[in-house]
Amino acid sequence: MSFSKPKFQFKQGLKTTRRSLLFMLGYGLVLSTTLSSCNQAEQTTQQPTPTTTAVSNEQPKTDKVVRVVRSKQLSALAILEKQGSLEKRLAPLGYKVEWAEFAAGPQQLEALNANGLDIASTAESPPIFSQAAGAPLVYLATTRPSGKAVSLIVPTNSPIKSVADLKGKKVAFQKASIGHYLLVKALESAGLKLSDVQSVFLPPPDANVAFSQDKVDGWFIWEPFVTRNVQNKIGRVLVDGGSLRDTGNFYSTSRQFYQANPDVIKIFLEELEKAELWTKDHPKEVAQLLAPVTQLDAATLEIMHNKYDYGLLPITEQVINKQQEVADKWYSLGLIPKKVNVRDGFLTPEEYAKITPSDVIARSSASRK
Repeated sequence: MSFSKPKFQFKQGLKTTRRSLLFMLGYGLVLSTTLSSCNQAEQTTQQPTPTTTAVSNEQPKTDKVVRVVRSKQLSALAILEKQGSLEKRLAPLGYKVEWAEFAAGPQQLEALNANGLDIASTAESPPIFSQAAGAPLVYLATTRPSGKAVSLIVPTNSPIKSVADLKGKKVAFQKASIGHYLLVKALESAGLKLSDVQSVFLPPPDANVAFSQDKVDGWFIWEPFVTRNVQNKIGRVLVDGGSLRDTGNFYSTSRQFYQANPDVIKIFLEELEKAELWTKDHPKEVAQLLAPVTQLDAATLEIMHNKYDYGLLPITEQVINKQQEVADKWYSLGLIPKKVNVRDGFLTPEEYAKITPSDVIARSSASRK
């Protein structure tokens, strides 16, 4: 009995302690919440109200992309990428530039049609084959021929001395490329037809391997593949395209991209023309910039500089008519499934006037006088 009272007091004390603890916890929680709310309110009150000046100084969001083909040749397009001027012009409009690499022109236009590329740079034939396949491309501008930058090479120790000696031989080239077109013209100049040789369709990287392993007897290809093989004593030039080429390259896009981005295309052509003129006048600087791109030494690139003609040309009736001749040639050879009206891919003179650099138009007009 003597222990009952202390036991009861202990229980009462325990209950009191529990109530105190609960009260303290509850009070602490309320106090914490109150202080937190006060702090948040104070922070909100102290934050400066955004001003018009702060908003106007913000850089435009870069959520739009222009995908341009990357050139690994001695070209103004490669210089344009290196100099970064296109990125600077397009940044205020909220665009960024991505440079995409492809094996050759046909692969570019496949990507263009599949919405994997926005601006392509090819020779005359890839757009025709693309149009024959139903692609809604748009020709933007053309260039001078630069025929000497494309050559038919044969192995260094080959007994082949002339184009006529190619009869019955294996000749590699990218199908629907400038190499394909110039082989046709070279054979015709020697009294032969395309069917007189064994055509080996290979993209440049694969053709390079086949040529170095003597699996083909000839290869029609562009720079810098030609110079690399000559320097390495793997091949020699049988004939270049200087006297064969009668067309220039084309810059093209999809109909959809043109309709949605005429201002972007105008800026691209303006910056490209600046790069063309700079490239023409600065062979030494160009060689130094593009040595890593082409995998050739700067001294060699300075020599190669003379193989190219620089400067954009506007689209004219003469250009359209010549492109139609090329299309008719491919159709007559049975290499495209239908007769192509190339004019479907060209804009109106008024539309070209809005996107073509004014100095390009002026220079072309002066040369016709």
